Amino acid sequence: MSRDIYVVRTVEEGELLVGRGQGCHPTSYSTRGTPATEGPNPGCQYPRQRDLSWRPRDAGGGLGLSNTMYARLGEIISLDCSIAVTLAAHQAIGLKGIILAGSEEQKARYLPKLASGEHVAAFCLTEPASGSDAASIRTRATLSEDKKHYVLNGSKVWITNGGLASVFTVFAKTEVVDSNGSVKDKVTAFIVERDFGGITSGKPEDKLGIRGSNTCEVHFENTRVPVENVLGEVGGGFKVAMNILNSGRFSMGSAVAGMLKKLIEMTAEYACTRKQFNRNLSEFGLIQEKFALMAQKAYVMESMAYLTAGMLDQPGFPDCSIEAAMVKVFSSEAAWQCVSEALQVLGGSGYMRDYPYERILRDSRILLIFEGTNEILRMYIALTGLQHAGRILTARVKQLKQGNVTTIMETVSQRVRDSLGRTVDLGLTGKLGAVHPSMEDSAHKLEQNVHDFSRTVETLLLRFGKTIVEEQLVLKRVANILINLYGMTAVLSRASRSIRVGLQNHDHEVLLANIFCTEAYYQNLFALSQLDKYSPENLDELIKKVSQQVLEKRAYVCAHPLDRTS
Repeated sequence: MSRDIYVVRTVEEGELLVGRGQGCHPTSYSTRGTPATEGPNPGCQYPRQRDLSWRPRDAGGGLGLSNTMYARLGEIISLDCSIAVTLAAHQAIGLKGIILAGSEEQKARYLPKLASGEHVAAFCLTEPASGSDAASIRTRATLSEDKKHYVLNGSKVWITNGGLASVFTVFAKTEVVDSNGSVKDKVTAFIVERDFGGITSGKPEDKLGIRGSNTCEVHFENTRVPVENVLGEVGGGFKVAMNILNSGRFSMGSAVAGMLKKLIEMTAEYACTRKQFNRNLSEFGLIQEKFALMAQKAYVMESMAYLTAGMLDQPGFPDCSIEAAMVKVFSSEAAWQCVSEALQVLGGSGYMRDYPYERILRDSRILLIFEGTNEILRMYIALTGLQHAGRILTARVKQLKQGNVTTIMETVSQRVRDSLGRTVDLGLTGKLGAVHPSMEDSAHKLEQNVHDFSRTVETLLLRFGKTIVEEQLVLKRVANILINLYGMTAVLSRASRSIRVGLQNHDHEVLLANIFCTEAYYQNLFALSQLDKYSPENLDELIKKVSQQVLEKRAYVCAHPLDRTS
């Protein structure tokens, strides 16, 4: 658990943050925003064009910020969701492929104008027939007879910046000859300029939320793309797409935290001045509970996001795709929950378009869908984690399946010792531990959860083997436990550092950390019990049976309560 993971890397980065960030820091959301007229907050103009790119310093104009400072700027910009989405589509996914997989020539050609804002970028993956299944795309790129161009044909849907972009990262099927000489269709990534011709954009979509951002279809008809514009390797587009998406998800945590902080301020002002039954709303326990929830969720997602950003800033470009996915899932679901609770505090005012709150609710819903649906990401988190565990436990699981007496006896003996109450100590506390004594109990809860989870993972691999990829209800619980464990790690690390360096209100951080760790601990215990095939908490078969009957009828199956038998 790094002691310095949250430290701002350089004074220069901090100055850049303040200098550029204050140029777009809305203090309030739009007071009115009807579906027909709603756009970005009029009190916050889009950043100057030269501020459109915060990352590629070597591109000739980008700020070259670290991941940590990128997350911080995203937190500021997120105070208007439409602006945040527009900039993220350009920065986090639109041009990111060129940074990650582009050749030096491609970087030199495209990044300067993308960094300056002269050109806007868009990411074109989703199609009418392919949502989460990226491998099923139908857009095709055919190599020309002179082998100098790919001819691109197809349509992409729900493309953010689709009507604004000059440069597109496009994914299409191409014919690839494999090692044994057979021809197969594989996905290839391309850098496509609007000036190549044959590109048309549909009308802006009429969306539930983020209505101030441009979202539309993009059509390619015989668009001639030079072979030099292949991004990465021919046939390697799926990997490029996943690397782009995996690299940027962590910033959703800081962005949502920024939005929630502002929402807490606005809602708290209302609760402290609104009187009911001759008392302020803030005096009622159920209202207080909602503010504790919002503060806790904001603290956890912020901690997870900056912990992940700090790891990404370490030398060697570590793979933090699982951590980034966990941040995205937690923060998007917490946003939806917290905004709903805020509207509950606000009552009828929260439901009216005269106030900004209902817009925030609508804007928040997309977070559970884009950059990978939370269902898909849960599968990714669980399966990638189990794959790693499988490599470590393969020999042991194989011996257990083969009935190796020594291994069986060792396993049984270990389980007996555990059941007799052996204390779990992973070294988080004590003189050499990283966790402050004020959170010792929470640290022990984390250690116990980790220990119990490791045993459960071994049992699952033994029980399912390779077929576990089909057990989505099991994988969901595995992912939920992992997300909680990462959140517990993040808040304990952050709160301990805050105490150590003497940050203001660190005692408040300890409260939030201890509350979250206790709740997460018991959630994990319940999920672990559900993963036991014979536990009464495991309702998987009943759930599958109910859904099967509903889907067979494609309707609600039960008779109406007023129906009578003849």
